[in-house]
Amino acid sequence: MSSGFPALGLLLGRLILRIGDPDEEIGREALDGITILYTILQLQKRARDKKETNKKELYESNKRFLGPYNPVSPCQNILRVIAEFGDFLGPQQVKDLLLAALEGLKGGSEARGKDSGEMMQLASEVTLSSVLEWYRHRALEVIPEIMQGIYMQLSHIQEPRAREVALLPVSLLASSFMTEVVVALLMCPLPLDSNGAEMWRQLILRKPSCDVRDLLDLLLTSLKEKPVTKKGQASIVPLAAASGLCELLSVNSCVCRVRRIYPQLLLALLIQVHYHIGLNLPGRVAPRKDAKTNTQPPAFVPVHWVVKVVKTLLLKMGCSYEATSLEDQGGWELMGQAENHHRGVSLLARAMVHYSCQELCRILYLLIPLLERGDEKHKITATAFFVELLQMEQVRRIPEEYSLGRMVEGLSHHDPVMKVLSIRGLVILARRAEKTAKVQALLPSMVKGLKNVDGVLVVEAVHNLKTIFKGQDRKLMDSSVYVEMLQVLLPHFSDLREDVRLSCINIYGKVVQKLRPPRTQAMEEQLINTLVPLLLIMQEGNTKVGQKCVKTLFRCSCFMTWELPKKAYSRKPWDKQPQAVAKICKYLVSFQTLPRLLTSVLQVNTHRENAFNFLGQSLEYTKNSRASLRKSSVMFIGSLVPCMESIMTEDWLNEVKGALENLRHDPEASVCICAAQAQDHILASCWRNSWPLPRGDSWMCDPATTHRWSPSCEKLPTSHQRRSWIMQALNSWKMSLKQ
Repeated sequence: MSSGFPALGLLLGRLILRIGDPDEEIGREALDGITILYTILQLQKRARDKKETNKKELYESNKRFLGPYNPVSPCQNILRVIAEFGDFLGPQQVKDLLLAALEGLKGGSEARGKDSGEMMQLASEVTLSSVLEWYRHRALEVIPEIMQGIYMQLSHIQEPRAREVALLPVSLLASSFMTEVVVALLMCPLPLDSNGAEMWRQLILRKPSCDVRDLLDLLLTSLKEKPVTKKGQASIVPLAAASGLCELLSVNSCVCRVRRIYPQLLLALLIQVHYHIGLNLPGRVAPRKDAKTNTQPPAFVPVHWVVKVVKTLLLKMGCSYEATSLEDQGGWELMGQAENHHRGVSLLARAMVHYSCQELCRILYLLIPLLERGDEKHKITATAFFVELLQMEQVRRIPEEYSLGRMVEGLSHHDPVMKVLSIRGLVILARRAEKTAKVQALLPSMVKGLKNVDGVLVVEAVHNLKTIFKGQDRKLMDSSVYVEMLQVLLPHFSDLREDVRLSCINIYGKVVQKLRPPRTQAMEEQLINTLVPLLLIMQEGNTKVGQKCVKTLFRCSCFMTWELPKKAYSRKPWDKQPQAVAKICKYLVSFQTLPRLLTSVLQVNTHRENAFNFLGQSLEYTKNSRASLRKSSVMFIGSLVPCMESIMTEDWLNEVKGALENLRHDPEASVCICAAQAQDHILASCWRNSWPLPRGDSWMCDPATTHRWSPSCEKLPTSHQRRSWIMQALNSWKMSLKQ
């Protein structure tokens, strides 16, 4: 308080502790030092007031006033000193005095002797309690520093009774300034060690304790904050609030109070799980040794910690079956993953519905307004939970705009996850007789919304849609919905994830089974577009996927009345049976895809379009990231191009040349070999005069010599004569190689 004594609180605190020293001489000297300090402070005050004072008389007066020293009960002296120094103690001095008093609790009684340790501990306790009782209001502005000081000192205080004394300021200050104390505790380093955890529990374990209801409301408010500020900076507050809640849940007396706001806490924590996925918090969040156990904890991952708090909350609220169910299904892990968070939340809600959790009605009505608030993460988590609650009978009481209406809106949402969740919600609503017709009418919109959506989400959505497809009369079903479903599934045949490929190919075949005559043009075009992908994927060497391809290809053939070569259904590698590829390609270029009633000109045009479509698809697969698909596509092109001799165009020829040239430098050796063999096969078959030999390929024989053909175009049979554009392309190719 005085500029002449910036460390007044620290000095006074250390002298006070020595008053309680078992050595009477030290105690007397300490009290005398305090008397001198008190006299100096009074002299400074009188000097400012310009009052004349006899120093010696003042000292003697203060000595009588603060003394005499009582060796039997030194605490009486301590109380008198603290009471009289009140005029000179500002916020900083109060803080220093409190922290100095904590120093008397350091070390065990063995280090100083049993009597000395007990006396110092008693002096500390008297100092702490009296200062906070008389000058608590002055500590308001320095509460964060006091809490930080207590946290630091606890690491050096091991004796149980001494730790209780050290924690006194926490409960005493919280009884008057709970908000400020809670805010200060939220700044404790994370993850909480035994010291930080004990400070949180102190709020309700020791008298005077703070109001638990208000304390939980404060934590709930903090849990509703985003862990990222508007300026893009990470905030530790929500995670710290979750940690504090976890510690309070360990106190049995607090659990019954938690139930009052259990639904709000659960939803807030689930949303925080979503927010903390992949989030890096400030540098203070780092694994460090625990003060008590001296062990190094595992790496601290914020999202895992929040998930742990959710699990703890469920167990404390009596939802052990739900927690175990989630554990068995891997739901806790899913909840903490960016791409699977909504699945983890859905599993939790589903389990709570299954086990008839008592709080579901409160959660349901709480969720309705939450669906419209917050950002995307907030809405996804809330919707994932809400959708599963649509199974409850109480949903009938909710206006349709909040159930069916919300789900319909979700179908047009820009986020694919929201689309899939909305489909799930509509499927659940379709189980109710009064909603079935309305949901079935939305089927085209549901399927259309799945275009360009990630494969895993597509599989999830289609799995849910199966119940609606089964419930509809096939005769009344619009075939265009099936076609759109096939269009959604086809792009995922080459997905990098095996389970996605397997599911999409399998579902595709089952949808084809549902198709009924008459065949529409859209159906035929869609199934024709399926041929090449199935043939190529069948060659990737995956037994499970290959079997599904064979089954799906057979179903397509049955519906389209194709007579594919038997080799088309074989999963035997093409490089071991090249004649099989040639036979398949020959069939694909020439097979009938239209009714015989159509004109021959239209059939020819359709054959031509299909052939180029097959070639285009196979060229696309040459760019696939999986080497097995690049290899099979190259082999397919090598056999398909010779079959298209009579219809090949310059643009397509150049594209084939470019693709094969690029693949001769593929990182996978087998692809390079197949690309070279494809070039050789095309040359040897019919394109020898239009395919220039790449520089350095001396191993390739001269086709004209090998096949006893004249290199002159004019002397070739009419069927093998090159058009002028081919000769120009050849010359241009050769010139580019010479440069």
